[in-house]
This record gives sequence, structure tokens and C-alpha cells, in this order.
Amino acid sequence: MRTVYDEADDILTIHLNDKAIVKEISQDWNTHISYAEDGSIVEIVVLDAEKNGAWPLVKNHAA
Repeated sequence: MRTVYDEADDILTIHLNDKAIVKEISQDWNTHISYAEDGSIVEIVVLDAEKNGAWPLVKNHAA
């Protein structure tokens, strides 16, 4: 998994694997999910990520 944040454009991209993208579906105007042939999610793109609270990512670890 690889996470890329473009600060200038406020775009968060989460790459889950390197499979070829065959389909993209917009969940709403600012969230887009790309799928591989086998139906697995390849990447998730969030526009206005910081503005909408998706960035920065916060990891919570249980004690």
C-alpha cells in the first residue's frame, strides 16, 4: 500500500496494489474508487482531502 498526498491540489491517493485499472466509480463528487478486473480495489482518490477531514490520516493503535 502506498499513500500520496498532493498538498497543492489537496488530493489524497491511496494505492492498494499495482493491478491494472479497468473500472472507476465515483462514490460522490470527491471520492473515486478504481477496480481491477477481479473486482479488487486498486486505488482510492479523495479530492479536497484535508478540507473534508480525510487528511492527515490518523493511526490509532490499541494498547
